[in-house]
Amino acid sequence: MAEIAVNFLLNQLTFMLRDELKLLGGTREEVQYIRDELERTRAFLKVADAMEESDPELHVWVKQVRDVAYDTEDVLDEFMLWFAHHHGDRIHGAFRKISCYVKNLRARWRILSEIRRIKSRVMNISEGQGRYRYKDSISKHNSSSTVINDDTWYDRRGDALLLEEAELVGIDKPKQELIEQLVKESPGLKVVSVVGMGGLGKTTLVKKVYDDVEVRKHFETHAWITFSQSFKMEELLRDLIQQLFDEVRQPVPRIVETMNNDRLKAAIKDFLQQSSNNGSRVILTTRNIDVASTTCLKTHDHIYTMKALSPEESWTLFCGRTFQENHCPPHLEELSKCILAKCEGLPLAIVAISGVLALKDKSRIHEWAMIYRCLGGELETNNNLRSTKKILLLSYHDLPYYLKSCFLYLSIFPEDHMIECMRLIRLWTAEGFVEMTEGKTPEEVAESYLNELLNRSLIQVAGTSIDGRVRLCRIHDLLREIILPKSKTHYFLAIASERNPSWPEKIRRLSMHNTLGSLHNVSYFRRLRSLLMFGVEDPLSKSSMPILFNCAPSLLKVLDLRGASLETFPDEVVKLLHLRYLSLRGTKIEMLPKSIGNLINLETLDLKGTRVTKLPAEICKLHLLRHLLVYRYKVELYASFHSLYGFEALAKIGGLSSLQKLSFIEANHNACTSMRELGKLTQLRRLGILKLKREDGMALCSSIEKLSDLRSLSITSAEEDEIIDLHSLSRAPPPFLQHLYLSGCLEKLPLWITSLYNLTRLSLRWSQLRYDPLQSLQHLPSLVYLTLLQAYDAEELCFKAGGFPKLKFLYLVRLKELRLVRMEEGVMPCLEGLYIRNCKLLEEVPSGIEHLANMKVLELGDMPDNLISSLDRQSGGGDHWKIAHISRVWVGYLKDNCWTGHYL
Repeated sequence: MAEIAVNFLLNQLTFMLRDELKLLGGTREEVQYIRDELERTRAFLKVADAMEESDPELHVWVKQVRDVAYDTEDVLDEFMLWFAHHHGDRIHGAFRKISCYVKNLRARWRILSEIRRIKSRVMNISEGQGRYRYKDSISKHNSSSTVINDDTWYDRRGDALLLEEAELVGIDKPKQELIEQLVKESPGLKVVSVVGMGGLGKTTLVKKVYDDVEVRKHFETHAWITFSQSFKMEELLRDLIQQLFDEVRQPVPRIVETMNNDRLKAAIKDFLQQSSNNGSRVILTTRNIDVASTTCLKTHDHIYTMKALSPEESWTLFCGRTFQENHCPPHLEELSKCILAKCEGLPLAIVAISGVLALKDKSRIHEWAMIYRCLGGELETNNNLRSTKKILLLSYHDLPYYLKSCFLYLSIFPEDHMIECMRLIRLWTAEGFVEMTEGKTPEEVAESYLNELLNRSLIQVAGTSIDGRVRLCRIHDLLREIILPKSKTHYFLAIASERNPSWPEKIRRLSMHNTLGSLHNVSYFRRLRSLLMFGVEDPLSKSSMPILFNCAPSLLKVLDLRGASLETFPDEVVKLLHLRYLSLRGTKIEMLPKSIGNLINLETLDLKGTRVTKLPAEICKLHLLRHLLVYRYKVELYASFHSLYGFEALAKIGGLSSLQKLSFIEANHNACTSMRELGKLTQLRRLGILKLKREDGMALCSSIEKLSDLRSLSITSAEEDEIIDLHSLSRAPPPFLQHLYLSGCLEKLPLWITSLYNLTRLSLRWSQLRYDPLQSLQHLPSLVYLTLLQAYDAEELCFKAGGFPKLKFLYLVRLKELRLVRMEEGVMPCLEGLYIRNCKLLEEVPSGIEHLANMKVLELGDMPDNLISSLDRQSGGGDHWKIAHISRVWVGYLKDNCWTGHYL
């Protein structure tokens, strides 16, 4: 953890040494000394961070390093504020300069004094580092620097090899699936990888497969190897040779003892090649999907993703372990289910917590309630649960430092919270966790971090977009319980809630859950870098603003007030000159002050769901702004053409040259000028435009041609019958465009759309096309999602064989003249969902729908009664056979702008 703070600080020191310390004269050398010493310290911290838990003396040293890193960051950030004011003085008159001189001089000498004091502390810490060099040298003999030398905990994973199969729950199906993969006839080597988070029972499952009679009969020789984090290759290879020779009842040749790695590998290869050609098999367990993917490269290789126990299986295991029977006393049932919910189907956790509860008095409910309420503390102190904690943390200790900070940050969200991936990516970036990589934006690097944590099974996918990208993620409740105390102890972050209203003085990040917390320790705000609120219903009134913001540090970088009870923009916020991330999403504010232009470091401004419809011109001073979200939806989202409100386009919006996401601007004032300004925003990835008029189309097209990195484009015309003129874009449409949403009259489909080979999502609404669009769109190679809403009036739509090869979701909405839909055999082979709504004249379910073998969902909304009755098996509908293969068929109708209905 100290490594995280030191690395972030080193980046900041490098920047300041290069650009800004000239104003502090001779202090440059002292700052350079601090940087050099911390650089040397960082290498040792890679070992120390993993060892400190088992070494109290080393723990103190690491704490000292972390403290000095944080204190240095505070001083440097204060210097940055002084630097900003110093430059600001240049534009004021002489009297202003003279009046500020004394104040600036005092600030300068105070900063100088602090830097020199920190230099002295760094010298002392460097001397202390020498006392631990022996640990560094010891660790270098190991293949992994993250080994935890702690003899006080017992690794219960080995116990999994001793369990009887009758004791296991939920193992039958996965065991049989794996056996089929192993014994299935295929020549040559085949690798089967079992992947999943720690504690799912991967080792237990594979051991039962390994010992199965059918498997043992199928192969002549067998060997079982366990890789630890500190394994030595020679020992592992010799163990493998010993097992192989034992299998054939032959002594191991003595020469094996003197062989090096290469010769040992050659000996194993020679031995295995002497076996008969049954097809060798390797089965391995790993938490890391990248390891599994690397080993499974051949056609017949297989990756098996281990799943958590179902609620029913979890309850069976819990009761069997806790009460030695499949029965829970009624007075403990509700509490038991709450405790079990924390385990989320993780067998390791269920068994460990059951072992603790089994020793509790069944009549003393308060003891059980305490386990549930204080599970995080129990994981720290209870010997039976500490082993579980250590096992789950192995993956954390194996993380590189830049992923440790990202992972710990997940505990800032409430329990069971569905985390929006884009929100998380923007927060990581604003927090400074993301390292710059040439050729990539910070957001792209952060997304790779997210994928790496997913691949290491440390976070879970909670929702995906239609094109397969992870949209929502979450962290296992038990992992959150484990990392939250670690985050708090290391001053990384803390949670303030009704149960825990206070927080440590030196904490860097604070998340308030459901309450503003105890405000008696507002002085603790001064060290904060981030303040986030979740579910805080307390009104943020004018009286509470000074408490929160005047006492909050001017060094705050992240301020997330999403959903807070807030009606006016807090004036105190514009004093936070270090602020990089500001979210007021879902609040009731209506306007921003002109002083918003002071926030020159702002990267994200999230005003989605607010009542803001106009931004001050001063916002164009925010040259580092990358994400500008200002829009809100009407309640009747799908039913109305004007379902979205944005903000008035700014005449000089081209000054925001760093923008990556801009949504939604309304092209209703000075539209031609603002549309041309968009061409200066060459970093744009996502662009949303509302109220576009026909005469402004050419200016917009001219700008879009310059946006070569654009990935998503949404355009809505001023009125339903207002033509969107995009035909002049044919010369150079954005080559990487993935999402295209067009709402308004097109009359004719722009030809350039058919050249968008990366397009995955296309929505055509109120298009009033005169020609069938399907013939032009059917060969788009990457199209996954297609919506046609009041887009084309024809009595018949025909989807030709071979068309739409990747389409998974098709929406046909408000096609007023539509009577017949034909789907030729071989069309849309990947289609999973078909949604037909408000097509009043449709006479029958699409013909050929029976050929769509991958269909999972059919939704029919506000459709003719005779069509619905023809599909109903119970009423003897003659067309039911066409949809018999579809698992979910839903029939609905609109009521008060909401869909309601039933399943057939």
